[in-house]
Amino acid sequence: MACQAFAAGCSGSSAEKQVVIYSNADDEAVEAMKTALDAGGYEGKYLFQTFGTSELGGKVMAEGTNIEADLLTLSTFYVDSAQEKLQMFQPLEFSYTLLNPADQKDYCAPITSQEGTIIVNTEMMKENGLEMPSSLKDLTAPEYQDLISVTDVKSSSTAWLLIQALVDAYGEEGATEVLTGIYHNAGPHIESSGSAPLKKVRAGEVAAGFGLRQQAVADKADGLPVDFVDPLEGNFSLTESVAVVDKGEKTNPLAQEMAECIIKNGRSELQKYYPNAVYEGETTDGANSSAYPKTFPEPLTMELLERHQELSESCK
Repeated sequence: MACQAFAAGCSGSSAEKQVVIYSNADDEAVEAMKTALDAGGYEGKYLFQTFGTSELGGKVMAEGTNIEADLLTLSTFYVDSAQEKLQMFQPLEFSYTLLNPADQKDYCAPITSQEGTIIVNTEMMKENGLEMPSSLKDLTAPEYQDLISVTDVKSSSTAWLLIQALVDAYGEEGATEVLTGIYHNAGPHIESSGSAPLKKVRAGEVAAGFGLRQQAVADKADGLPVDFVDPLEGNFSLTESVAVVDKGEKTNPLAQEMAECIIKNGRSELQKYYPNAVYEGETTDGANSSAYPKTFPEPLTMELLERHQELSESCK
């Protein structure tokens, strides 16, 4: 692990009250964080509760520092918005260095970076005589009708990666046209869960979908009939970060220790599932590097998300 100048260790201290951790992370990330915490001496000293991204983000914005959680792991744009509007997170008591200095903040630290991509079921593609797509726009072709699955951006941030790619490539007007075609072909397969398109592709319910790249990479490596295509419009990414809720004198001191432990001891395991390098000294395995990594030109904010949600609704 290459985070620099960490405070001493991850050994833990005694506390009567468990640290309540709210997270929108996938199962793999939650298990990696639990493993790091248990190895660091915190077994039995925390309680994990998971939520969907939009659900947890809305809860954070509505409850602020009155939230039950002592520690959060959440999509970074939600953390940023909560800090800007509510000033609800403590400065972290450990140091780290990111590969991109522009992303450095004192109140949160990234746990994962996740990219989007096109996911296909190779057997279904052959059965339906479909050519492998090279772009998101290809999914609007008539032969894909009722054979693709995507996620609704109102309920999952995974869908935002698709919309960012379309808006960046075609502008909002062009993105509206392409997304309308994608939604038309998805038909009943517009999902509320970010992992649902992959599950439907995996099960052969659809031939193609849009989801998280690392999950498709893992399925392919496991020998499932799943493959992935990095779209020409780009592989956009979102990070999830850890932050400590500032409850003044009621702040559980173990929350800061656990935040450090997750980053210091958890990143090596997390990178097995989410391979993008984030911290100085980390590298992305070449086999897991996307073909067209891109960053949206505007800051990722709640306001931008809402604008893109409105765009999405107009396409249905």
